[in-house]
Amino acid sequence: MDIKLHFIEKGSGYPLILLHGNGESSGYFEHQTEFFSDRYRVIAVDTRGHGQSPRGTADFTITQFAEDLHDLLDELSIERANILGFSDGANIALTFAMKYPEYVNKLVLNGGNLFPQGVKPSVQIPIIIGYHLTKLFPKAKHNHELLSLMVNEPNIDPKVLHNDLFILGEYIRNSLGNAIVFYYGSINRVYGSLDNEEYRKKLVEILHHEVRHHNEYLAGCDDLGIYDKNQIEDYLRKHGK
Repeated sequence: MDIKLHFIEKGSGYPLILLHGNGESSGYFEHQTEFFSDRYRVIAVDTRGHGQSPRGTADFTITQFAEDLHDLLDELSIERANILGFSDGANIALTFAMKYPEYVNKLVLNGGNLFPQGVKPSVQIPIIIGYHLTKLFPKAKHNHELLSLMVNEPNIDPKVLHNDLFILGEYIRNSLGNAIVFYYGSINRVYGSLDNEEYRKKLVEILHHEVRHHNEYLAGCDDLGIYDKNQIEDYLRKHGK
């Protein structure tokens, strides 16, 4: 690695890596670092070109940030860790986990996306305008690079995420009654690039799956529940979880 990443470390126990979002720093997790340090070895990282970490000469991309994280974990002799990422930090964490799954125990992703189109237009359009404006001013190069991360990245094909596990809904039974829940934000991140008709088909597939759970509950059986459980356990075995 051409730079040395700055990070804040507190506590002991199983490693917990915290990855901040675009334009932020490890200070974003000030309260979380303090809270979780009672149970974990918390390491809040300043991504390349953020906080106190230098820009360096390598590419300023999500992929490079994931490589930087790999080098940092090796430097700290961390063979496996829980990783939590917010926004671009979630994109870095997911990219890292896809390339180095053996390093990941648990992955917590908040506000990430698979591709730039996964961001709402009301949020993305001002970013695109800023991206083109900062390109005109050499002194705004760093801001241009930051905005470039949101305009051009990430580019993750949902197919590589082992979409045999993509259900993204849940049949819930409790004292208040029975309900089918759609995790719309996650559905949109996974299938948001599909055209309207294909997207509708995916929603119908999810609904059919959860309705079958309900019908089997009424019939006094749980064949689909057992099948889902076996699929998940098989996936975890294959990936060493």
